[in-house]
Amino acid sequence: MKKLMAILFALTLLTSLGLVAQDTMPQDSKKSDTSTKAASITGKISDDGKTFVSDKDGKSWTISNPDSVKGHEGHHVTLKAHLSADRNEVDVVSLKMAGDSMKKDSSSPN
Repeated sequence: MKKLMAILFALTLLTSLGLVAQDTMPQDSKKSDTSTKAASITGKISDDGKTFVSDKDGKSWTISNPDSVKGHEGHHVTLKAHLSADRNEVDVVSLKMAGDSMKKDSSSPN
């Protein structure tokens, strides 16, 4: 009977340690997800190609890889990028020229 109780105690202890280890893992991944997130944003690249200004909120982002936007300085573009809010940086994955439909709609009379 004492052997059975010792075995059950050992199994309970091992199971609880396994559950504690699993509980800490989702918290670690949540921390990394909050610092960097993928997004598609539209705005204008600065004339020097080092910053990006979002159309949505006018927020200015530093471009961490300015070579990826070379040749599009001063253009209105849509970026697929990884945003790092804590460092206020954008890492450009891909770039597409934005359509001029916004300019036409805003200039036409109602």
